[in-house]
Amino acid sequence: MSGSDWKQKGKDKANSVLALIPKEWRLEKIPSAEEQRDVTGPYIQQFLSKEEIAITETDAVGIVSKTTAGTWSAVEVAKAFCHRAAIAHQLVSCLHEIFFDAAIQDAERADKYFAEHKKPIGPLHGLPCSLKDQFHVKDVDTHMGYVGWIGTFEGKKDTGKEKKFESEMVRELRSLGATLYCKTAVPHTLMCGETINNVIGYCWNPKNRNLSCGGSSGGEGALIGLRGSPVGFGTDIGGSIRIPAAFNGLYGLRPSAGRLPYEGMANSVDGQNSILSVVGPLATTPAALKLLVQALLSTQPWLHDPLVHEIPWCDDAERAISDPLRRINQQLSFGVIRHDGACAPTPPVARAIDITVHTLQKLGHNVIDWKPTVPHRKIMEICAKIWNFDGGADCTADFELSGEEAAPQCLVEQAPQANATEIMKTNIAKREMQKEYMEYWNSTAEQSGTGRPVDAVICPLAPWPAARPAKYSYYGYSVWVNVLDYTSVVVPVTTVDKSVDKKMEDFKAVDETDQKSQDSYDPEIYDGAHVSVQIVGRRLQEEKMLALASYVGEAIHA
Repeated sequence: MSGSDWKQKGKDKANSVLALIPKEWRLEKIPSAEEQRDVTGPYIQQFLSKEEIAITETDAVGIVSKTTAGTWSAVEVAKAFCHRAAIAHQLVSCLHEIFFDAAIQDAERADKYFAEHKKPIGPLHGLPCSLKDQFHVKDVDTHMGYVGWIGTFEGKKDTGKEKKFESEMVRELRSLGATLYCKTAVPHTLMCGETINNVIGYCWNPKNRNLSCGGSSGGEGALIGLRGSPVGFGTDIGGSIRIPAAFNGLYGLRPSAGRLPYEGMANSVDGQNSILSVVGPLATTPAALKLLVQALLSTQPWLHDPLVHEIPWCDDAERAISDPLRRINQQLSFGVIRHDGACAPTPPVARAIDITVHTLQKLGHNVIDWKPTVPHRKIMEICAKIWNFDGGADCTADFELSGEEAAPQCLVEQAPQANATEIMKTNIAKREMQKEYMEYWNSTAEQSGTGRPVDAVICPLAPWPAARPAKYSYYGYSVWVNVLDYTSVVVPVTTVDKSVDKKMEDFKAVDETDQKSQDSYDPEIYDGAHVSVQIVGRRLQEEKMLALASYVGEAIHA
């Protein structure tokens, strides 16, 4: 396919999605970032009715409390979010696929079920859920940002049977009563902290359209940030849930591998099992994250996905943090990473860390400096080897389907493929690193002040509140979590204030990457952007980390 052909095919696909938006929902003019930096809140509200604003600005827990009681119909909720999602897409280019008509039909069936049976279908009855464009949904394309995948099944000829195929989690969400209505933008390859491809172009941060919405679940972050969805699902192999959550002021959970079902989803470099991509939720509140995880685990996904652990939701693990009586009698302890030894956080991120630490200390909890015996730079080196085991062959083949050009910021490097011996050696090194890090965490019992190892680690998610286009230069703050397979949750803390978050004077960089990171920070450009932190727990501690996200978030914003 020639350059003009693949460009046209990408443009045609983008136009076909826009054509699915009803004419009455189309905007006459899209302002530039200079004209309107922030398109959240009052800006997007001007295009909605009072009823639509009330519905779309209610969190997932509030929505299901209405739909499961019959106060709101599934149809009126679906229509409100379809409308807001349509506007969001026009403002920031966050959608790959729209299936509003199918969603409203599903909502009608849900309302009919409620009327007949006087009860909801399940705990997510009538709750709109958006999906990253890795989920297979019947009769809907999954192109994952590749022009060569358009109209195919993962780049292969679609025989018709594939059109009806759905990912395991899609099946479970439907059984729980959720309404599925759109799929969100990703960077082609999925290996990028920004969202860019040759179909939608660049997906912008709705809070500050000078900046990236993050990646690779960037469309999810942007859509939920604009309240075009109450909850959505992304995936994370190097920060791809947490980065968009942080950049868009959302809560996001990166669970450990095997806690939630990944079966039947499209992926890049599928079959690389040394660092598994995991699926997890993004939402406006930690209670919404809990609702989704608890509901999905109630379907017993381990019966249908061979990689899911048989671990039902554990109330005791959550109550150890959330029960007020226990909280009063139990002091917690935290580690804090202010600098990972390789790249310094920019001033607003450093301030967010300080706010979180001071809040916890004021509540009577202990915070110690986190100084692992394994340098995080070494963790990054092993991650880079694993990500490139195939020498970029899988992603290169997908680009060759159309002949399209890869965005320069996508992390695909053509190199000799690793052989079996090299893969085994790398896996041994990773396992030994996990063991050493585990023992360091255990050793913190001597410093924590509680007699136990620290409960969690507070650290940046990225050096900046959000990346500027083509300037995402360092992934170390997110990647260490994936290599060690820890549970992590993002908590929004504040916004950039150019009068406070000034550039550091006399900054001394560790290396060129560190200098680039600081150079990309400009208080004028970043003013108003969301700033978040991540709280990291040990493997398979999803209940505990969700409880901590709620506890810490409420304390910070009280």
